[in-house]
Amino acid sequence: MSPTRRLHRTRAVFAILPVVALVAACGAGGDDATDASAGGQPTFVLKVTDVGNAGPLAVAKRDGTFDEALAPLGAKVEWVNAPPAFSANLKLFNAGQLDVSGGAYSPVVGALSKDVGVRIIAVADPVDQDQAGILASPNSGVTQVKDLAGKRIAVNPAGKGEYITLKALKQAGVPFDQVERVPLQPSDAASAFSTGQVDAWASFNDPYAEAKARGGVEIATEASIDSTDNTIVAFRTEVLEQRPDVAAKYLETLQQLTERQRANPEDFQNVFEKAGPRALSGERLERAVDRGRRASVPHYPTAADAADLQEVADLFYENGVITRAVTADDVFYPLQEKLAQSPTSTTPVN
Repeated sequence: MSPTRRLHRTRAVFAILPVVALVAACGAGGDDATDASAGGQPTFVLKVTDVGNAGPLAVAKRDGTFDEALAPLGAKVEWVNAPPAFSANLKLFNAGQLDVSGGAYSPVVGALSKDVGVRIIAVADPVDQDQAGILASPNSGVTQVKDLAGKRIAVNPAGKGEYITLKALKQAGVPFDQVERVPLQPSDAASAFSTGQVDAWASFNDPYAEAKARGGVEIATEASIDSTDNTIVAFRTEVLEQRPDVAAKYLETLQQLTERQRANPEDFQNVFEKAGPRALSGERLERAVDRGRRASVPHYPTAADAADLQEVADLFYENGVITRAVTADDVFYPLQEKLAQSPTSTTPVN
């Protein structure tokens, strides 16, 4: 090879190296990854709980609703297969593998007491509080809350199950130390309940409905104990600090989806599967459609919401579930204020 050709080839190789390095960096993923579909602009990846076959998030996944809404902000969603209980996902939040999830006051209070960086941005008023409560095994001899004395009850620790149990025992005048609370997440609790390893189970949502349908004896519901453990939307705090505009746009889109659910609840059931274990039919489908028609649109927290949350936090603190007092200000994130201070935000404050 001539000296002139060798020189040209060397220059070409060094010219290519920066491009190769850039491509390698872009392929690394993460919050600052570059997506070719976004015109080469940085794409913020928001990791969202994949809730399955029903509800606003399922429809959003099917239709690409969040990606469409977030694209102007240089963001997109990644659906994360996570357990149904918020309290079971604290490791995912801590590891940055989950950014946003629905839940209730109680597990967020529990998470903050363990220094997990999550905060609530929105609250939904209770609609159907008969979808969570305490079920007793048919063979346990338990027919009312007072019968739990001397018995074992499965609860998801520092979460809704433990809150329901404490609130029900307090209402019934049963000393807390007379009932053994067995800390189990829903998947393990379902097995323990069905095999008689526990006498009762404080549960919620689909696991509650399924256990009740299989013969569980309902001895209390959130409605009967005057629960204030309302539904929420919670974000990883780091995401709220970095991208309040993305969080606000996510909430705005969720509000719109919930309004659509209220208007057309049938479209929000059996979203991906019309038959099979995840699909509803008959009376259960009718009840789910009715709940969808009455779905509560999430809103920014109010003073009344703060009072409800404080009742949950105080009950946990007074009974040693958490080791330090937590206030509503610790739990609610002032997203509206943060958004107003953000010079790059383009999302309106509702």
